[in-house]
Amino acid sequence: MDDDGKEFLIARGGIGGRGNFRFRSSTNQTPVQYTPGTLGEQKDIKLEVKLVADVGLIGLPNAGKSTLLNKLTHANVRVANYPFTTLSPNLGVMELENGENIIVSDIPGLIEGASEGKGLGDEFLRHVERTRVLVHLIDPMEGYSGEGGSDLAENALSNYRKIRKELEIYGKGLVDKPELVVINKIDITEIKDSTVHIFAEFKKNGINAEGISGV
Repeated sequence: MDDDGKEFLIARGGIGGRGNFRFRSSTNQTPVQYTPGTLGEQKDIKLEVKLVADVGLIGLPNAGKSTLLNKLTHANVRVANYPFTTLSPNLGVMELENGENIIVSDIPGLIEGASEGKGLGDEFLRHVERTRVLVHLIDPMEGYSGEGGSDLAENALSNYRKIRKELEIYGKGLVDKPELVVINKIDITEIKDSTVHIFAEFKKNGINAEGISGV
């Protein structure tokens, strides 16, 4: 059911019987005979809603997904500097220069172990199924306590791989979707000073990455 007005037959109804009125005649005005109908089908069903979006923003909590969604679409999503600020998928519409619109979705709650139910991930990984392109947003500082440079680059790559692993474990073709890898928050001094190391680390592993500031 992915189009407005689309119909799908789940269970067939029964066939009605004939009441006593159908047996009335000139000699029998109040007949008592009738024919019973047949029962319809009964089924227990579970409906699952999956958001449909052109672009899905994925990444660890605090990667800046909601901030970027607000910037691109004016969606006015709540933003705060703590994990799981976003508790449900958010949608926004981004207007392109040619006048076309694309739907962008912020997929929340993806952490290491999300495919096994940790955090909020397995509730929302299913929404990634209906996106056409993934934008993987990475905050190199997330989970980092070092001094920048190559160590920060390795941490950024580690954060990337955590989410890729969850997509692979979840299956259903998520890991095969077209993906744009984006290093976010390059306006932060520690990240800005380490961008050469970060991009080189990703390039060394066959990954092309872009840098942005979502604010």
